[in-house]
Amino acid sequence: MLIIRPYHELAARTATAIHALFTACFFVALIAPIAVVVIVSFTPDESITVPFHGISLRWYQRLWEYRPFVDSLLTSLYLALTSAFIAIVIAVPAALGVGRSRARVATALTTFLLAPIAIPALVIGLSLLYFFSNIGIGVSFTALLIAHTVVSVPYVMRTTLATYKNTQASYLEAASVLGATRWQTLRYVTLPLIAPGIFAGALFSILVSLDNLGVSYFFGTANVTTLPVVMLSYLQNQFDPAIAAISTVQMIITIALLLIVEKTYGLRALMTQ
Repeated sequence: MLIIRPYHELAARTATAIHALFTACFFVALIAPIAVVVIVSFTPDESITVPFHGISLRWYQRLWEYRPFVDSLLTSLYLALTSAFIAIVIAVPAALGVGRSRARVATALTTFLLAPIAIPALVIGLSLLYFFSNIGIGVSFTALLIAHTVVSVPYVMRTTLATYKNTQASYLEAASVLGATRWQTLRYVTLPLIAPGIFAGALFSILVSLDNLGVSYFFGTANVTTLPVVMLSYLQNQFDPAIAAISTVQMIITIALLLIVEKTYGLRALMTQ
């Protein structure tokens, strides 16, 4: 026993050290490219070079001067918020309708509404392009909005459905026993209980919409297009630190949304839904 115990202790310490080293390498590989992008956005040089020569806001000024960046960013924000709102209007009633049902129709409807998550964005975009052409809807903001709503609905549906299923039915029964109507039960009991799920789904749909290229690529026009499409077009013609600057702006928007979630419900509360 005196010989075996030190061997096991050494093996445990070695395994812990290897695990810690692997975790550190993983986080370095994950964070390092993001840090490089942020640092490059402040370089005064014409191209991405190492080492950097000073700090400058030149490329952030370039974003303001290059109007397609600003216009497409505003379009992306408006599109993300509008598609998230429409997704809530569609997904929340659907989740409440099928949440406690065991009928095959409910299962089929749930699968149908969640299907876009499993389908590649390029397939969705190409399919919608042919469908819109057949019904007379050309490339426009309307087509963009419908396409982004199709992609957003599953995220709201999934989180709302999970939250609603975890809600105890006794709360709804108690409201009914106390004389509440269906509308009062929905307004004062059900919606407050599932609000974190709706909020989380809306947040995910906004983030996915802001970063969506596969669907947006098919429906943008010269005057109405999203930021990822403009960034792709910009990279095809030139490669300078302005791309790093606009990427940093996108990152700041994402962090701001996460901070809003943390202040509103808390990220841990949403993760446990």
